[in-house]
Amino acid sequence: MSDVKVTVLMPAYNAGNFIAEAIQSVLNQTFRDFELLIINDGSTDNTAQIVRSFHDERIKLVEQNNLGIAAALNSGLRLARAELVARFDADDICLPNRLETQYHFMTAHPEYIVVGSAAEYIDAGGNYVFTHNPAGKTDGQIKLLPYAVCPFIHASVMYRRSFVKEWGYHIHAHSFEDHLLWQQLKFRGKMYNLPDTLLQVRLNPGSITMDEKKRPRAFREIKNNALRTGFITSADGDRLLELIKHQNNSSGKEGAYYSLLAKKFLWNNYDPVKARFNVKKAISLNDFDIRDYLIWGMSYLPRPLVHNIYNLFSAPR
Repeated sequence: MSDVKVTVLMPAYNAGNFIAEAIQSVLNQTFRDFELLIINDGSTDNTAQIVRSFHDERIKLVEQNNLGIAAALNSGLRLARAELVARFDADDICLPNRLETQYHFMTAHPEYIVVGSAAEYIDAGGNYVFTHNPAGKTDGQIKLLPYAVCPFIHASVMYRRSFVKEWGYHIHAHSFEDHLLWQQLKFRGKMYNLPDTLLQVRLNPGSITMDEKKRPRAFREIKNNALRTGFITSADGDRLLELIKHQNNSSGKEGAYYSLLAKKFLWNNYDPVKARFNVKKAISLNDFDIRDYLIWGMSYLPRPLVHNIYNLFSAPR
């Protein structure tokens, strides 16, 4: 039997710039009965040293070779002592009541297997960018979402380990291992998104997931097929990795970061001045991308028109 009520599962790869703040946000939780299980996925920076600088018996550090986030999460699922697992990333910040709020929900509603929440998104410097509420809140709404819409912010979820461990994170679903998992679990039990904002998700060039629209068509086709069927082959996984590595250079990731900030300051938190500032940086770093220039042009449009255009082109098809 477990002697802790919640395992906070944190994979970490070269997270030295932010992991101390992430760890402290977990230690500051109003809910105290947890273990913080950190899987160091072959970091080459000072991630492990920073973790060891904390002297709290609830922190457990596990070292492994660099195998990717899905493999790190699967290792954590095998080692977790609690049935309830709270996912968390090494560059994010848990708000103080996060664990308490989700723990009480899951214990009061045993029929639910996953609960997520809303989140604030911040930039690399910790500045507020926008607040995101997942597309579906209730179990019925989540089950009706198109397969292409991810129902949860991954770092916000708390789930029942026994259900997730049965399926595990698919190691070939590079960059969407969580989305594929939710598709596989969707009809295994109830799911819910709390309206509360329970964490801050940090956008930063080191860990940014590139906007899918900037990925090659082959990437999007493989991903959509995996989400539609609930499965992905190792050959498709190798192809995804090849496509990701081709774009995974420092200027490309930094450009993707500034491009994403520009979009969010235009669509989600209308601030055309900040949108233009960030898209200008993206244009200077990226190869020619017509979408960056469209953001620049649209930043001069009035807010209602910008939102109408966004809603027109962002609707799932």
